[in-house]
Amino acid sequence: MRTKVLGIGSYVPDRVVSNDELPFLNDQHVVQAVKQTDTDDAWIQKRTGIKTRHYVPNDGSMATSDLAVAASKRAIDDAGIAATDIDCIILGTLSPDFHFPGTAVVIQKKLGIAEKTQCACFDIRQQCSGFIYGMQMADAFIRTGIYKRVLLIGAELHSHSLDYTTRGRDTMVLFGDAAGAMVLGPMESDDPKSGVMYTSVHADGNGVNDLNLNPRDRERNALMYPHMDGKRVFLNAVRGMVMSTQSALANTGLGWDDIDWFVPHQANLRINEKVVEVAKIPHDKVLNTIEFYGNTTAATVPLTIDYWLRQGRARKGQRVLSSVFGSGFTWGAAIFQI
Repeated sequence: MRTKVLGIGSYVPDRVVSNDELPFLNDQHVVQAVKQTDTDDAWIQKRTGIKTRHYVPNDGSMATSDLAVAASKRAIDDAGIAATDIDCIILGTLSPDFHFPGTAVVIQKKLGIAEKTQCACFDIRQQCSGFIYGMQMADAFIRTGIYKRVLLIGAELHSHSLDYTTRGRDTMVLFGDAAGAMVLGPMESDDPKSGVMYTSVHADGNGVNDLNLNPRDRERNALMYPHMDGKRVFLNAVRGMVMSTQSALANTGLGWDDIDWFVPHQANLRINEKVVEVAKIPHDKVLNTIEFYGNTTAATVPLTIDYWLRQGRARKGQRVLSSVFGSGFTWGAAIFQI
């Protein structure tokens, strides 16, 4: 018994925020006559590679669960099943609708599942590594027969929790709103390279203070905005993603001839370029979307795969190696067929 990706879907809000517009936004995302943040397109692109990102409406009409539901419906349709066939939901997010309850139960209700079944719901908090952590969970559940249709989601709504001043520009310029989802289920196969072939995840709590949002630290986070030590995050991200990528190949015996696409977490294009260089990954096998979506944390992997599927560059059945890194620090990699 192995795990197969049955369907993929993603969703981004309609509003596109360019690097030229971003410095003029206030905390309500309204364009002002004078700059609110000392930055510009050249500064942002040089450091991050990002050109645009997507934001939800600023009227409070859309929550993380709404992004997740839109992506989930597309993944469910792609899988050719009904929402009520889902018997487990795993949501990776750092921007839940509520402090409690978890947002997966909100998604269950909005998909109409709660009216007919009581499927299991998990919220997991591994930030940018959340989707690969969730894939390992889903794979274990399916292989052991606990669940047969797992809806795995990464969804983030960042735009309402960023500091739109020069003080917060290092993190503010990075993030966008989006969601990506996969439906995973069982298949019988003697081919060890089929379906979800490999997952491995790791954590190092020594990095907890290098990228976080700590509501108790009133001096540093007076307005409860994220804090990041950019240099330490950059170095550890490159190290973690290179190590996990190399380990994935070594532990499976695969080479780059066996991999169709490398899909790194989309935190910063400069990080991804360095990972590709150090890990000696063929440039023509790398899929990125950070240029136009920014960092959507837990959503980046399915969002990137779905984007390139819809563009016709990637195709169903191809094999992906995905490597991720997130705050905590957390990191990991997976090899799977899409």
